[in-house]
Amino acid sequence: MTLKEILPGQTCLIQSINAESHLMQRLMDLGLLPGTLAKVVRNAPLKDPMELELEGYLISMRREEADCVLVEACHG
Repeated sequence: MTLKEILPGQTCLIQSINAESHLMQRLMDLGLLPGTLAKVVRNAPLKDPMELELEGYLISMRREEADCVLVEACHG
């Protein structure tokens, strides 16, 4: 499953990033690292961009980029 599929209010665990090296590095610089928990806070009115909470801070990212981040949904 990808980060793009996670709904607002849900939390997931980042598994890996499947992107070209420059985009992969940019996402990793933003804190999207394997083993990190990410919570989707909300989507913009047209669902793009989406806002995430990582390690206590908020970032916005395009859904196209979120589709490159493989995650495991956290339940409970």
